[in-house]
Amino acid sequence: MMDPRGPGWSLAAAARALRDGDTTSQQLTRAALARVQSVDAHVRAFVTVTEEEALAAAAAADARIANEAAGPLTGVPLALKDVITTAGVRTTCGSKMLEHYEPVDDAFVTRKLKEAGAVVVGKTNMDEFAMGSSTEHSAFFPTRNPWNLDCVPGGSSGGSAAAVAAGMVPVSLGSDTGGSIRQPAAFCGVVGMKPTYGRVSRYGLIAFANSLDQIGPFAHSVEDAATLLQAIAGHDPCDSTSAAYPAPDFASEFDRGIEGLRIAAPREFFTDADRMEPEVAEAVEAAIAVLEEQGAVVDRDTSLPLAKAALPVYYIIAPSEASANLARYDGVKYGYAYRGGDSMWDDMEKTRQHGFGDEVKRRILLGTYALSAGYYDAYYLQAQKVRTLIRRELRELFSRYQLIVAPTAPTVAFRIGAVSDPYEMYLNDIFTLPASIAGLPAISQPCGFGRDGLPVGLQFVADSWDEVTLFRGAAAYERATDWHTRPPAL
Repeated sequence: MMDPRGPGWSLAAAARALRDGDTTSQQLTRAALARVQSVDAHVRAFVTVTEEEALAAAAAADARIANEAAGPLTGVPLALKDVITTAGVRTTCGSKMLEHYEPVDDAFVTRKLKEAGAVVVGKTNMDEFAMGSSTEHSAFFPTRNPWNLDCVPGGSSGGSAAAVAAGMVPVSLGSDTGGSIRQPAAFCGVVGMKPTYGRVSRYGLIAFANSLDQIGPFAHSVEDAATLLQAIAGHDPCDSTSAAYPAPDFASEFDRGIEGLRIAAPREFFTDADRMEPEVAEAVEAAIAVLEEQGAVVDRDTSLPLAKAALPVYYIIAPSEASANLARYDGVKYGYAYRGGDSMWDDMEKTRQHGFGDEVKRRILLGTYALSAGYYDAYYLQAQKVRTLIRRELRELFSRYQLIVAPTAPTVAFRIGAVSDPYEMYLNDIFTLPASIAGLPAISQPCGFGRDGLPVGLQFVADSWDEVTLFRGAAAYERATDWHTRPPAL
């Protein structure tokens, strides 16, 4: 069993210790805060630490536990990506534009966690407005990978992944638009899961791309990820894209095993993949062999010809939606405002010039161009048509298979500053984008180590609304291996 207050502590172990009276929420919360204080000067996972609020919530959780009104999250410390609103606590989106913004309302997921008795210890660093794959694009500082402080943790939810990997909290929340949970989970050697689009309310999630954004968990184990998802899933009338039916018991088939489970391993994720490091390919192939030993039927002779189109489709649709969403940041109502110009229009232009970072400006330009007169049909409309074709192709595959298995990322974590070409950075999402484009649930979990002893991620993708099978496959692989029990030597 992992020590519930050690560097690899799990949600399940912490909840069990609280339930059995072996510790208190205040002790766990102080241990989390002490861990943050001791290691975050090196990792830089947190933008804001909410010590006072966390200790007050922990005291309330202890009272709740004493009255035997505790749930699986009651009293457990966790962290939120700084794109999820928290009433009275600043929510920066990793941007100078919102550096001092304090929301007046909690996000749906924040409210659900508080109702469950969880203890929020702080807000984690991220690529500005969730645009990036390395957390180098934060306006404040880059986050570092706990496995190698010279390397990136992935992005855009790099702070949330690093906080879990470094043992600062047992679980955290991130957001995934094109891979922003799964890719940092792979780089940091933890479990990261993107639910079906609509499974978790986006109310209070500051928008990057409305048709793609989805909140999901980071954890040390598949069980912990399922427990956290269970707490935040469900219908929300404040979000028109929220699914209008209750969530199932995500852990209901954990113990079923995968004997006879039909799994596709499309060749586009393997033999046809560009830039795949040999060590990543070897680790994933070894993981597939483990699945077959468990009785799964893995078919390597399958194909998703349009999988490669997901990259250009995403980098037209997502920037287009971002262009529309970020138009509200004009220095008039809230956020950073430049006031030294010659006119209102000059102030607005300078606000956006100084308030946004280079990557955000790049994507605004891409999106504005794709939506402009004369180019809308050629780019945005065409991308939406190809998106429909990708969805159909995946739907047809899931009529014959229950899961897809693939690498999460083509490489392990790279060194900070090593990737300066934006296109090269975008290629980090090549394996995560098909599920995002189609709105499918997907999970990344550790499956070994590659170059320089850095973690490799294994990805499962399931059909829409079938998170139960997704967790079933991931749990079976986790039981047969011990990669998830190996914390970094930070």
